[in-house]
Amino acid sequence: MSFRPFDSLSARLLLLTIAFVMLSEVVILVPSIARFRMDYLESKIAAAHLASLALEVPPDNMVDEDLRDELLRHAGSLGIVLRQPGVRALMLTRDMPPAVDESIDLSKTPMTDEIVGALATLARSGHRMLRVVGPSPREPDIVVETIIDEAPLREAMLRYAGRVLLISIAISIVTAILVFLTLRWLLVRPMRAISESMTAFHRNPEDASRMIVPTARRDEVGQAQRALAAMQESLRASLAQKTRLAALGAAVAKINHDLRGILATARLASDQLAGSADAKVRRIAPMLLGAIDRAVELCTQTLAFVQDGTPAPRRSPFALSVLAAEVGAGVGAAFSNEVPAGFTVHADEEQLYRALANLVRNAAEAGATRIAVRARAEGDDTVIEVVDNGPGLSERARSKLFQPFAGSAKSGGSGLGLAIAQEIVRAHGGDLELVASGPGETVFRLRLPALVRERRHKPAAE
Repeated sequence: MSFRPFDSLSARLLLLTIAFVMLSEVVILVPSIARFRMDYLESKIAAAHLASLALEVPPDNMVDEDLRDELLRHAGSLGIVLRQPGVRALMLTRDMPPAVDESIDLSKTPMTDEIVGALATLARSGHRMLRVVGPSPREPDIVVETIIDEAPLREAMLRYAGRVLLISIAISIVTAILVFLTLRWLLVRPMRAISESMTAFHRNPEDASRMIVPTARRDEVGQAQRALAAMQESLRASLAQKTRLAALGAAVAKINHDLRGILATARLASDQLAGSADAKVRRIAPMLLGAIDRAVELCTQTLAFVQDGTPAPRRSPFALSVLAAEVGAGVGAAFSNEVPAGFTVHADEEQLYRALANLVRNAAEAGATRIAVRARAEGDDTVIEVVDNGPGLSERARSKLFQPFAGSAKSGGSGLGLAIAQEIVRAHGGDLELVASGPGETVFRLRLPALVRERRHKPAAE
């Protein structure tokens, strides 16, 4: 794939900086040219007043033609008129002054008119005659009128605009380079380092050398670096744990058949011990059988969890109260089925039985003497609660409650029961949570979303 320079964030940043600085200079340039035009016209008023002072020397306020032409040439004017209160107007002009194309009153020109006039002057060409009227800068009581050619004004404005434009370009380039270098040092380089670290980590997440090393910056970039480092460390630890679990699953899958055969042989031998004439042997035999059965169940659960996972639910409507009664039939503790008769759910019956059986069996093994299953509707959701009066879960068990091989509440347990139950509920789109746990009451709550509970009040689609 070919490299395109404008795909680079640095190149885009440089171009945008130049463009924005130039735009700012243009915004400044237009009023500046308008101000230059007004200064030019005011200078012509001042020059006209100065030239007209020569008329005050002769008694008849007249000068010869050569001096008149010289004064008008120095003033850049084609005709000058001075008006002063109580004094006759003085005129310095040729016999036939040119026709005026536009009059400009400098005392009554707002800023908008100045800008419009400046743009109009730049847009026009040719020799247009302007009549400029304004107070003298030296004596405000004297009003000066002068007729000037617009062409020299336009040429002066173009020269001024050209100088300002060159200066603006130079300022834009210097500013853009400084801003570019600053932002590149502050943002672009750190962001590139973050991007490169993410790409390298994506290629091999298990390689610790590919993780980003955060800097000591306290700004947003530093926060992003630390957040990325924490995320990479957490992900790497999760991948390492999953790798170990995958290896464990492969190992269990390989030895499961042989181990189950060995345990089956041990169980057959234990069954013979149960009929022994020795009373001590007969007393120990049930304990041995129970231990072997627990070992077989542990192998079966471990293999099912690691190898099979949770299949997609096959939903169908069924009475939850009947299912709860089947779950409670295998519990030695006092079981209370508090599900309303006729309460129907739309779920995978076998999977939901497995989840409830795991919760109820865990409660019985924890020492509960009373276990209840309740159900109710909350909006379109189904809420199922398993409540027991056991001793409650320890702080350690609660911190790793749904983690396989880590969240068991009893000694020697695998912790798979709760993990499997949570996977089943989440496969249905719901969730399993521990609501309360303490001496005398422990409550697990299953929440199944709207699509799981059958909508009894609506006709079925045909």
